[in-house]
Amino acid sequence: MRIPLSWLREYAQVPADASAEDVMADLVKVGLEEEDVHRPSDELSGPIVVGQVLSLEKEVASNGKTINWCQVRVVPEGTEQTLTGKGIDPTGVQGIVCGAHNFVEGDKVVVTLPGAVLPGDFKISPRKTYGHTSAGMIASSRELGIGEDHDGIMVLSNYGLDPEVGTDVFALFGLDDQAAEINVTPDRGYCFSIRGVAREYALATGTSFTDPASIVTVSDASEAGHEVVLADAAPIYGVPGCTRFVTREVTGIDPTRPTPRWMASRLQLAGMRSISLVVDISNYVMLELGAPLHFYDADKLTGAITVRRANSGEKLTTLDDKERELSVEDLLITDESGAIGIAGVMGGAATEVSDSTSRVLIEAAHFDTVSIGRSRRRHKLPSEASKRFERGVDPRIMQIAAQRAVNLLVELAGGTETAKATDAGAVPADTQIQLPAGFAGALIGVDYTDEQTISALEGIGAAVQQNAEGFLVTAPSWRPDLDIKEDLVEEVARVIGYDKIPATLPVAPPGRGLTRTQSQRRRLLQGLADAGLTEVLNYPFVSQAQNATFGAAQAGTEVKAVSLANPISKEFRFLRTSLLPGLLETARRNIGRGFRDLALYEGGLVFLPGQQLGSSVLPPLGAKPSDEVLAELFNGVPNQPWHLAAVFTGHEASASAGFAPRAWDWADALDAAHTVADILGVELDVAQGSHQAFHPGRVAALKLAGEVVGYAGELHPQLLKDQDLPARTVAMELDAAALMSAAPAVVVAQQHLSSQPLATQDVALVVDQDVVAGDVLATLREGAGELLEDIALFDVYQGQGIEEGKKSLAFGLRFRAADRTLTADEASEARAAAVDAAAKKFGATQR
Repeated sequence: MRIPLSWLREYAQVPADASAEDVMADLVKVGLEEEDVHRPSDELSGPIVVGQVLSLEKEVASNGKTINWCQVRVVPEGTEQTLTGKGIDPTGVQGIVCGAHNFVEGDKVVVTLPGAVLPGDFKISPRKTYGHTSAGMIASSRELGIGEDHDGIMVLSNYGLDPEVGTDVFALFGLDDQAAEINVTPDRGYCFSIRGVAREYALATGTSFTDPASIVTVSDASEAGHEVVLADAAPIYGVPGCTRFVTREVTGIDPTRPTPRWMASRLQLAGMRSISLVVDISNYVMLELGAPLHFYDADKLTGAITVRRANSGEKLTTLDDKERELSVEDLLITDESGAIGIAGVMGGAATEVSDSTSRVLIEAAHFDTVSIGRSRRRHKLPSEASKRFERGVDPRIMQIAAQRAVNLLVELAGGTETAKATDAGAVPADTQIQLPAGFAGALIGVDYTDEQTISALEGIGAAVQQNAEGFLVTAPSWRPDLDIKEDLVEEVARVIGYDKIPATLPVAPPGRGLTRTQSQRRRLLQGLADAGLTEVLNYPFVSQAQNATFGAAQAGTEVKAVSLANPISKEFRFLRTSLLPGLLETARRNIGRGFRDLALYEGGLVFLPGQQLGSSVLPPLGAKPSDEVLAELFNGVPNQPWHLAAVFTGHEASASAGFAPRAWDWADALDAAHTVADILGVELDVAQGSHQAFHPGRVAALKLAGEVVGYAGELHPQLLKDQDLPARTVAMELDAAALMSAAPAVVVAQQHLSSQPLATQDVALVVDQDVVAGDVLATLREGAGELLEDIALFDVYQGQGIEEGKKSLAFGLRFRAADRTLTADEASEARAAAVDAAAKKFGATQR
């Protein structure tokens, strides 16, 4: 909302020397937010004066264009020219070339003299053109930045002006005014008016306030006005779309009269374009009082006005000449011909006021905020009227706003006020709130006195009565946001001053901290970072193809996914079922920027819908759903487990002189998965796996209690090629939520230091090539017994010396006793037991 200071001064005691910055600084004290400052003088500087055309000679230039060579007086006749500077004639008569032809000798015009600067940093100086030295410019409204008309120069008589020659145009057109722009939050719609802001300024500065509504005297209506019927058969949430509809009538207007410059200047400084006198009056009253109005050409109305909901299939051509398909939720203004406007949003073209209008019907109505908001969004029709109706308009100001418009139409458009008036509907009952004594102080932490509380509430326009319980407060009609006692406390704190509230640091209650799940997540994320990986965060939006590739182990398996109704991108309109698509895209992007050695990881939710997705029952708005409806909704929410994934590509370190770094391989992906399991204190079983996104022979299935909870290994070569990623890129992904659920409450650290010596034994076993090494390792561990401390596979060999169809698996076994030194025989015996177990289960033979 832009607030012209000259307008604000009419109703609030703003010092004459106060700037827009000063006004905003005061308004911030009462909770309004400053936005910007608007000064016409920032882009416009003088000398710019009123001139009178003494003579003009039409000349045809060599290019065929006809120009006017004008002599223009810029000081009163017989008065000395006080302005000096290059190009300013001391006689007070300037020679100016002008290409416009909408003026004649004797007309008073706006003259920009040498030294002036127009918007766009256009400097005026004497210049030779068309064979003359033009010492200035006769300006149009667009050139001055005060209008859109550029068809001709400004002839002041067309604006109803006859100022003295030499008059400063800045004062004449209000160009020396300035506006403070504030941001109005949704709960304070009353500040979309000079009336509301003037009240707030008075509160902030402790000065007096004159309510512009109190100045208007509503005429007694002796005749029935235009018939109005309020017939909302389908109110939203049971609230009628229109509760009050006031009309007034003015006859004999001249809509072609120019808008007075004082009004046009104020409207423009307030951010609104001057359109025509009748429209400008409507906008002026709206900005002043906060009540949007609509003017109808009364001769174009047929029969009674009915306010109703739209019928199915009904259409309306609005003022912007667009035909709109209406919804049955739209609240309409209609007559016997059909719809003539979308209530509170935009009027219809059929009853628009035109240059031939002589009889105007003024509408001042009070509409439901929800109805207006929905229609505005549905038709994508933001307007100054809907902006105010959505936030709530004072229902008691309808007659005053209509009378203010009547007065201006009579004064400026030459109309005649009639005695016809309509006031359909009723004024809503006042909202009364009981504020217990001491409640404000207890809630805010400040000991407000009764006098402070009463003064603050009366300052915002409320009526306050003290009673045995405290205060009975009647909220002002323009404050629909005041509904409960806490709202009143907020007003007391705001008016008295937020700076009066002491700053105290709250003390956290004991016995609280991270939940078990939160703690586990933090440990996992920190553990991978400590292992040298870099954490990234990706959007959860993926394509259908990405979900199909990573969301199921076997190709061709149907992958259910959540589709977004309003996606950022049509391609990526599904919620992810795996973290790997986002990680691979991050890796690809970084590789493209020169970062080729990457170890990335991410922790986040994936979205796995079950049999039911969503709900067939949509609860109505404005009412709490039943337990059954809520249960149905929750049943349709997809499962959202927390996953951890990592991607490795390139090398584990950068190359340097004398050092060839090792390339990341499948073992690193597997190691990252084991790191996660070790942090949580759970044990993963590793088995040969199969997944369509991974290399057929280089992927491990990670199991927990027999259930697959993830995969680790080398990604599929074709997938890497398609995504322009390096060959041998490896990855892992785990259902970390499943691991966290299975983790013990306390992870006990294993004892790795022992005073007893270690006995090592190696064994190489030949088995069929389709035997899984992990299964052999598990069998050896079981067969070796309790003396076995650790076992690891360190070599797999196929080739010379090994029978075809066979492979050699070499394992390192570490034996240790906790209470003694093992003998060689004891270690060999345990090793032999392990080999025997492998021989029985897999037919393994020692190499």
